[in-house]
Amino acid sequence: MKEVTKEVYLKWYEDMLLWRKFEDKLAALYIQQKVRGFLHLYNGQEAVLAGALHAMDLTKDKMITAYRNHVQPIGMGVDPRRVMAELLGKATGTSKGMGGSMHIFSKEHRFYGGHGIVGGQIPLGAGLAFGDKYNGTGGVTMTYFGDGAARQGSLHEAFNMAMLWKLPVVFIVENNGYAMGTSVERTANHTDIWKLGLGYEMPCGPVDGMNPVKVAEAMTEAIDRARRGDGPTFLEMKTYRYRGHSMSDAQLYRSKEEVEEYKKIDPITQVLDVILDQKYATEEEIEVIDQRVKDLVEECVQFAEESPYPEIQQLYDVVYDQENYPFTPHKL
Repeated sequence: MKEVTKEVYLKWYEDMLLWRKFEDKLAALYIQQKVRGFLHLYNGQEAVLAGALHAMDLTKDKMITAYRNHVQPIGMGVDPRRVMAELLGKATGTSKGMGGSMHIFSKEHRFYGGHGIVGGQIPLGAGLAFGDKYNGTGGVTMTYFGDGAARQGSLHEAFNMAMLWKLPVVFIVENNGYAMGTSVERTANHTDIWKLGLGYEMPCGPVDGMNPVKVAEAMTEAIDRARRGDGPTFLEMKTYRYRGHSMSDAQLYRSKEEVEEYKKIDPITQVLDVILDQKYATEEEIEVIDQRVKDLVEECVQFAEESPYPEIQQLYDVVYDQENYPFTPHKL
């Protein structure tokens, strides 16, 4: 694994803090009805992304996930201002305001969505990996999904084909304990989701998803295996989200005490503790980082709010690209 240095810890802290504050601001904008539709936030799960990015090669590796997908593209290199603009439905967004919260996308940065169909991205991730193997790119696809999606038939079809063809893909279930509002204990007669890989003789196992170092270790091993041509891995990231399934979730299925208990192992706090214990930064230097993050989030909001909404014509410009149907030509 690449060494986890002082610089890595400082980057983890700043990145995870940005993702957390970005999402907190989205929650406020949603209440103001500036973000419409559904809004699924990532608070508490940041270590899963931070650790994975440390293990990935962002020049060729890909990522695909479900609809809890705002901070992943930022981590992959997408301008956070454009992500914010997409969430506000603006023309400067990553999909020109047509994707919204659940469908962030960037081909340039190899982030392939944001998918609203539960489990729909699992076979798509295997398909992206098939393309890499076919074309010999050396890339590996990180395919994320929630614990609810682990009960979909598409998972089993994708697992079978990925093992059969030894596809360069890492399947990651972010098990935050609840599929929407349903506890994992109520969705199957077993709670160790990673064991689903055993039926396909796929390397698999649990990971502490609240610690970016543990995530990076597991992801490095899985990515190396895939890049060698030895096929997929299935990892269960045991994590926890502090907010509900979406902003409309009343969270009646869990207690406030449970949430507070998990906040004691908050991934941002864990990283900050190491930084301070190892004297990687002073309290004053941390305050500078905190202010830089705050300023960037405000800059994202200003950019999004000042951006124009798409023109109506755009709805037609992106629909057809067909030689024998010239009436509404594809323009974008």
